[in-house]
Amino acid sequence: MKHLLLRNVLLLAALLNLGACAATAPGASSSDSTARRNAPLEAAEDLSRFRPVFTLPKTPATPAPAAVRPNVTPVNQVNAQVEQRLRDQAYTNQNVKYAQGYRILAYVGLERDQAMAIRRAVISRYPEETDYLTFKQPVFRLWVGDYLNRLDAEQALLRIKPYAPKAELQSTQVVLNKSTL
Repeated sequence: MKHLLLRNVLLLAALLNLGACAATAPGASSSDSTARRNAPLEAAEDLSRFRPVFTLPKTPATPAPAAVRPNVTPVNQVNAQVEQRLRDQAYTNQNVKYAQGYRILAYVGLERDQAMAIRRAVISRYPEETDYLTFKQPVFRLWVGDYLNRLDAEQALLRIKPYAPKAELQSTQVVLNKSTL
């Protein structure tokens, strides 16, 4: 039984090999040219009797002159309502104190003296920058600046890097309207 199965498997494999190696030439030879043969381009049927025929008008139609419309004066203006809404929105925007932005985390560590030294170095060179020194036991954190966009924050980070080599950007809420606070 085993020999019979082995023999059938071998015969099947040999048959598949012979079939794969057989010549695969096309039955009819084809030309080497890929150009189209000129066959008569004739319609199979005459369909002219089904095509609609239109007659041209004898006189060209002239467009009628457009009726002159009188100017319409607006009756219900919404300008007052729109302006009131804009004033309300401006008033609301004046009261916003915080926005999503970036701050530079200049120092994180246990040494208060080192945090103060970095703070003095940065503030002495860039007095317009705001600094925030926070302490959550036992870690001191020194934040510098309030930036609304990342480009300004990256530029300031490059300026501060020599004084705080481990400084990095942090996304956080920043204070707006510093002049009114």
